Amino acid sequence: MAVEPTASLVVTDITVGGMTCAACVRRVEKKLGKLEGVTATVNLATGLARVSHPADVAPEALVTAVEQAGYQAALPASEDGEDSGAVDEDEAESRRERERITVTALLAVPVLVLSMVPVLQFRNWQWLCFVLAAPVAVWSAWPFHLRALRGLRHSTATMDTLVSLGVVASFSWSVYALFLGGAGESGMRMSFSLLPAASEGMAHLYLEAAVSVPLFVLTGRFLEGRARRGTGAALRSLAELAAKKVSVRDELGERSIPIGQLCVGQVFVVRPGERVATDGRVTQGTSAVDLSLVTGESEPVEVSPGSALVGGAVNAGGLLLVEATAVGADTQLARITRLVTEAQAGKARAQRLADAVAGVFVPVVLAIAVTVLGFWLGAGADLQAALTACVAVLVVACPCALGLATPTALMAATGRGAQLGVLVRGPQTLEALQHVDTVVLDKTGTLTTGHMTVAKVTALPGTLGQETVVRLAGAVEQGSEHPIGRAITAYARRTGDDEPLPDVTDFAAVPGYGISGCVDGVVIEVGAPDGKLPRALAKALTAAEQAAHTPVLVRVDGRAKALIAVGDVVRPGSYRAVDRLRRLGIRPVLATGDRKAPAEAVAAALGIDEVHARCTPEDKAALVRELKLEGARVAVVGDGVNDAAALAGADLGIAMGSGTDVAIGAADLTLARGDIEALVDAVRLARRTLGTIRANLAWAFGYNVVTVPLAMVGLLDPMVAAAAMSVSSVLVVANSLRLRSWQPSPARGRAHGTRGGKAGVR
Repeated sequence: MAVEPTASLVVTDITVGGMTCAACVRRVEKKLGKLEGVTATVNLATGLARVSHPADVAPEALVTAVEQAGYQAALPASEDGEDSGAVDEDEAESRRERERITVTALLAVPVLVLSMVPVLQFRNWQWLCFVLAAPVAVWSAWPFHLRALRGLRHSTATMDTLVSLGVVASFSWSVYALFLGGAGESGMRMSFSLLPAASEGMAHLYLEAAVSVPLFVLTGRFLEGRARRGTGAALRSLAELAAKKVSVRDELGERSIPIGQLCVGQVFVVRPGERVATDGRVTQGTSAVDLSLVTGESEPVEVSPGSALVGGAVNAGGLLLVEATAVGADTQLARITRLVTEAQAGKARAQRLADAVAGVFVPVVLAIAVTVLGFWLGAGADLQAALTACVAVLVVACPCALGLATPTALMAATGRGAQLGVLVRGPQTLEALQHVDTVVLDKTGTLTTGHMTVAKVTALPGTLGQETVVRLAGAVEQGSEHPIGRAITAYARRTGDDEPLPDVTDFAAVPGYGISGCVDGVVIEVGAPDGKLPRALAKALTAAEQAAHTPVLVRVDGRAKALIAVGDVVRPGSYRAVDRLRRLGIRPVLATGDRKAPAEAVAAALGIDEVHARCTPEDKAALVRELKLEGARVAVVGDGVNDAAALAGADLGIAMGSGTDVAIGAADLTLARGDIEALVDAVRLARRTLGTIRANLAWAFGYNVVTVPLAMVGLLDPMVAAAAMSVSSVLVVANSLRLRSWQPSPARGRAHGTRGGKAGVR
């Protein structure tokens, strides 16, 4: 049971069974809404009701309300419980559906063939058809009859009501024709036409309609169900990433325990090829870790002692010892799963309109069917022609496609987004993202890496190569706690393939300058540039200052040998991301709390014209308000506490997945892979999703606008109507499934150089 506190309200998820169309969704929502203080959003595709209710309203009362509406309801199993029972039940239900369809097809196909091909109609063929059709009309269609009766007891009508009435009417008329209308006479022949027409002088049989409606609707529902389960495949794959067992190592040795018993602070083992059990920090070992299933990042990430790990990642290299930093619902994987689940439970504005229409659609169809029957009888048509038009109206008008148009697209899109590292809170986020025309970008941690890095090294030619000078500087700096010193040491280790740096003697810190030490008998000084420099180093110093980087001079035995530019460098993907945003018609704006020089350097490198430096959190929030007053639809991208106010005030708040919990909590969309290019993917996915939803709804509405009038005027056979109704639902779901294979730009994730060499990023 998922229960989340929200002020004085709590949110409870309830699984609802027996829903078949948008009218069912409307019925459940209205029934729950009658409880004081309760609001509900019901998703037909997932069979899930997300209910917001006062804390004093027990979840069991919500279940009772749903059952009183004529549907099955239950609270989901606890998150830490085994879900195999539910999976087994789904498989058993799928097997029963296949068996029902198989038996129905074996019985119905001979009836359809004999009814549609007069040359095959042998003596007393109609009685064989009656014997075969009776089990179909009763047993095969029993699920429809049962749900229709339940709805009748609760004074409601759904698509099952329409199907049940269509089958009963077709079969009842055929029984009358066989026993009382002369159609049972030996030697009887019956012509067939796709357009309904009364027979001359003899009662017409509608056994083909009585068997085709259950056959086509059952088959359509089965295919629809399989497709709907496919739209949730991404969410299930996220759930499957959670480990069931973990190998813990402590003073008692190494032992395997259930994941639920793992506590924060315990150390666990991750062997090559194993999945990381939970979020943690590497305490021992080095390896490459595959995060693609968690963040969408395609390239493996190198980890070493001190590196953070995400639960669900796959260890592709050596043995790791990891200290657990979060367990259970607090892990990043659990947060991702919750975000995707919440997004799939929501509704877009278009779907709310469709549900409102569906709420009155079925009663209106019933009224139309009765009116059509009365009209044809009043116009002098015989009973069977009038009945044909009535049954066709009942069957063709099922609002299945209306109920599935939006939720299936949202499920497929949010699942695909999660695979690409884009997490949305709900359909409102996708709608807002589609219309955004201005994006306010933070600098540090969003467009840049957020930590000091060596941007460029310029070394004079001589006996000491660049790599040697860097390693000498890194050796001296390894005793420093300064961020610049740590950046130089890390760079030196990387250039030396992580080989140990040389030992240092006579280490000394020079206030206001830097540090010095002796390495292999050579005196190394690393500090701020002073005095006259060689031309190449002077040129490098000017470039570093223009790029707002910190220049560090390396002296060997008192002679200047190299200049290292250190700074917060631009993420490689930021160049392409900003350019692609512009191509999508979105104006980029840079707003940062950093100094003017670094801000303008980054903006110049990325081609951003509008820059706001030294912004406080209040300044960022005010900037968002000003842009909105100008008529812009504003999205804000940030990763820190200082971005939270702006994120909350924007039309759309976007947080970097590597950012703070406060920023992520205030955002509508999270870029889990920490790559600004994911924002471009999110915009394109949102636009494709909304386009798919519009196409689905256009088909769902257009289908009924065209077919219902055809059925009313007697131009649609009930059998054709049943097939058309089933095909419409399957087409809507199939169109949504195309989003599962949606691909971002093929060049996503590639590193890109600078524009004109600015900002010093290589």
